[in-house]
Amino acid sequence: MPHDISLSQARSLLHSRAELLDRDVPPRRLRRDAEGEWVRVHRGMYVARESLTDLRPASVHRLEALAVIARMRGGDAVLSHLTAAVVHGLPQYRFGRTPVELTVPEGSRAPSRGRVRRHQDEPNDSDVVEIDGIRCTSLERTVFDVARTRSMEVALSCADAALRREAGRRHGVDSASQDAWRERMRERVARAAGHRGVAGARWLIEFADGRAELPGESVSRLQLFRLGFRDLDLQVPIAGPAGREYFVDIALRECRTFWEFDGEAKYRDPALRADATIEQILLDEKRREDWIRGTTQWRLCRGGFRDIADPGTLAARLAAFGVTPQT
Repeated sequence: MPHDISLSQARSLLHSRAELLDRDVPPRRLRRDAEGEWVRVHRGMYVARESLTDLRPASVHRLEALAVIARMRGGDAVLSHLTAAVVHGLPQYRFGRTPVELTVPEGSRAPSRGRVRRHQDEPNDSDVVEIDGIRCTSLERTVFDVARTRSMEVALSCADAALRREAGRRHGVDSASQDAWRERMRERVARAAGHRGVAGARWLIEFADGRAELPGESVSRLQLFRLGFRDLDLQVPIAGPAGREYFVDIALRECRTFWEFDGEAKYRDPALRADATIEQILLDEKRREDWIRGTTQWRLCRGGFRDIADPGTLAARLAAFGVTPQT
């Protein structure tokens, strides 16, 4: 199964060219070779090929970010944008190979090149934090930067997760903390009025919800909104058997339908399954679903990442169950 590594784990995997040569690794083994033992992740920085096996893309990006930092010579650059989101541990939606992003002081002559993208700006001191020895933009500044520069799907996944970290309480949120977060982000938007991407960031701040627990739930909610559904409720409690309580991802109250994002990880990832077999998990899910349908008399529709790829695909999925927005 694909897995993640922390910043400290990533740091332990990185080796400079000089270090490897000191360990008597022949220079020919450090050449760009698709089958070589060592993989260059940035100029002069390498990682053993076997260490990349089954590594999730965001964790590969952590390695690349640390490699870029290791080769920097002074300066005031900080990791920012989507790279900072990865450093902060925010979950990513459809993360692929992307340049390491830095914010450098305005007027800097260092251009973007290769696998490094530089943004020119002057972050306030409060917008810069240190995580495991790495300087990057603060969580709120990072969410704002991602909201201005990335797709709404990616940005909402980050914003929901950041807001959940700030205000999340089990399956709900602390309303006062969530309101305070929105107000701080609104002030940030107001200060940046007229800049690229600010209008989208303004909308996203109001739409973000700390109750969303996974990127699949965030993107599901976004696509449902784009389709015209407005009365959306998240993490809806349903009284279960023997005093249990079930929680459903999204309720479409206007058409008495529940939507559940059904990711594959809970079936395939041994860490999430604990000691349960796939057969037991499937049986438990079936019993849960039957109970929810039977006691509420609502539809329950499931879908995965393929079903929420775009509004049209989700609309077709829902229409197959007779679910459409109320006009």
